[in-house]
Amino acid sequence: MKRKGRLIVISGPSGVGKGTVVKALMDRDPRVRLSVSATTRPIRPTETDGIQYHFITHEEFERMIEADLFLEHAQYVGNRYGTPEKAVDEMLEQGFDVILEIEVQGGVQVMHRRPDAITIFIAAPSFEELARRLRGRGDTDEEKVQMRLQQARMEYLIAPQYQYIVVNDLLEDAVDDVQSILRSEELQSEHQQHLLKEAL
Repeated sequence: MKRKGRLIVISGPSGVGKGTVVKALMDRDPRVRLSVSATTRPIRPTETDGIQYHFITHEEFERMIEADLFLEHAQYVGNRYGTPEKAVDEMLEQGFDVILEIEVQGGVQVMHRRPDAITIFIAAPSFEELARRLRGRGDTDEEKVQMRLQQARMEYLIAPQYQYIVVNDLLEDAVDDVQSILRSEELQSEHQQHLLKEAL
């Protein structure tokens, strides 16, 4: 029986290192794929359409909402982001585990639309450390740091709705924790029924 992939939601505040965790997880596990979101924000010189994001207009984004083509969508700092559902379902049917690296408001939408999704919130070891990481980037002025910290406080209030909270202190440990969650989920009895049926 062909294994169907799992939907994995990974969220966390800006500066927590969730992108680094996701990349390290994908390097370790060839079955893991990252969903490419659509966005209305302008493309940056270092980006390629279809790789980092699908860059679309506000009008296209609105049409996709009206046609119910998004698994989730959210607004963040004046731009809109959404996960096209069809591409995700195609990868899941092929047996890949699909990660949605999305904002918490989108994560909550996925929880309601796909209650079988595995939801993981990535947190910093402390709020002080999160602030230090944001300032350490060197490309963010203090006003933006404060805005992101305010956003992080809101995200931390929503974090308890996630099934798991992983602290990203040491990267290798955080990736180990995420892998342990995925392994534990795979071993749940509801996912092993096909083995039991063979004995009946």
